[in-house]
Amino acid sequence: MTRRVPADISSTPFDLIVVGAGINGCGVARDAAIRGLRVLVLDKGDIGGGTTAWSTRLIHGGLRYLEHGELGLVRESLRERETLLGIAPHLVRPLPLLIPVYSNRRRGTLAIRAGMLAYDLLSRGKSLPRHRMLSPAEVLVRAPGLDAAGLKGAALYFDAQAEFAERLALENILSAREHAATVLTYARVVRLLVGNETARGVEFNETVRGVEFEDLLDGTSHTARAPLVLNAAGPWVDEVLDGLSGAGERLIGGTKGSHVVVRAFPCAPDFALYAEAVEDGRPFFVIPWDGKLLIGTTDERYAGDLDCVRADEREIEYLLREANRLVPSANLTRGEVLYTYSGVRPLPRAAARDEAAVTRRHFIRPSRVRGLYSIVGGKLTTYRSLAEETVDMLFKKLGTTPPPCATARAPLPGAASDDFDAFRESFKTQSPLPPESTSRLLKVYGTRAPEVLRLASSDDELRQPISNETASVGAEVVFAFRDELAETLVDCLMRRTMVGLNSQLGLDAVERAARVAQKFLCWDESRAAREVENYRRYVERFRP
Repeated sequence: MTRRVPADISSTPFDLIVVGAGINGCGVARDAAIRGLRVLVLDKGDIGGGTTAWSTRLIHGGLRYLEHGELGLVRESLRERETLLGIAPHLVRPLPLLIPVYSNRRRGTLAIRAGMLAYDLLSRGKSLPRHRMLSPAEVLVRAPGLDAAGLKGAALYFDAQAEFAERLALENILSAREHAATVLTYARVVRLLVGNETARGVEFNETVRGVEFEDLLDGTSHTARAPLVLNAAGPWVDEVLDGLSGAGERLIGGTKGSHVVVRAFPCAPDFALYAEAVEDGRPFFVIPWDGKLLIGTTDERYAGDLDCVRADEREIEYLLREANRLVPSANLTRGEVLYTYSGVRPLPRAAARDEAAVTRRHFIRPSRVRGLYSIVGGKLTTYRSLAEETVDMLFKKLGTTPPPCATARAPLPGAASDDFDAFRESFKTQSPLPPESTSRLLKVYGTRAPEVLRLASSDDELRQPISNETASVGAEVVFAFRDELAETLVDCLMRRTMVGLNSQLGLDAVERAARVAQKFLCWDESRAAREVENYRRYVERFRP
């Protein structure tokens, strides 16, 4: 059996240890590894298993940030949106959005029009169409189910969607591994190793030396050493720093965001709706997503258990009420909610009473311990530019001029093609799988789909679907464990094959996936039963 943790890890001279494999940690690991740093990534859970997985899954400029005067953040976000459309076309796709304007609401036609003009001006050179203002009649032609009472018109514009944000994080890690990064999931940092630095007989301030971590899968403890440690643990940033004497004030003041997932209802548009909630004026979305509709999000202070964040009934009812006000014919009830999900945004600690006013910019916070830095804040959209800024800084801390950053041009592993559209059409033509399975492989794996197909061709059982709803095939289970760092059935279904996000939370697939693992990954009956039970327990949080 291959060792999970390299036997020589304590003596390996890493340049950088990244704590946290969310989108920011994965982005930093990729950039640093491509530029030649020896990188170790540790996470107490799975890749993309925290806040990354519980976002609204938009790659957007942050139109509402204009209200708070954050023009720089909007400009950066729009630039990064364009970059991600280029380097990950299989995972990031254009998404039209409609903003209806109603009388007696906080944001009127002039405000929306001004925001749209600013949005276009800040995204010069973009590939997406410019906005259009629509009359009430034009709006109701495009969205006949929309509430017509007091409708004054709408703005139609484009942003983008990362349907499977988990895989965006994963592909950054896969790229980092291609450039010699070491990645360990279920590896919990229990202690930061700190020592004093002495030069010419003079003792200077404390300096980070590395970390001690526990392998949560076998209970063993290990140390790893590096002159730089980046705490990219998202909402858990302060937990990583706990125990560091004189750590200072807490950095994170996270807010909770909850979403509900429903089946597409009659008159549901095939574009996203971005509206102002009647109850509190908060913006919210109704978004076509993976054959369903995603409604969200809430935004409120959270001080509960970060490892099991759940939507409460008050949030669920709030989102359903606002969706029904926006599209009265939807008539959504609590019983029609397929599932919910919630996460905590790793925002900077702030005294602002209005959660929406807390900045979404990121900060790289130095510690009093030399060589230890923490990432606070950030957005899914801007993870790449955050990584570039961070890695530039880390090279300077190492006393080296930063090599050029390549991540704005280098495609992610699933987009490695000179002509992605041509690849997609060729794959569709040549795949022996049913069209639904073929399309699913392209959507999840991009240009890596032929690797899954080759595996499927080796055995008829691997060509069979594990989920009739998604048409995902057995080969994907084997691929998740052999090629994509999955350690558990939860990893496999929720963050590799993405079957776990179907309307049944993957419960239709879990038994079949376990049988595939028994036959092709040599699981015994005991492990298969344990993995199935753990999966069922895990998804309970989505059905409060």
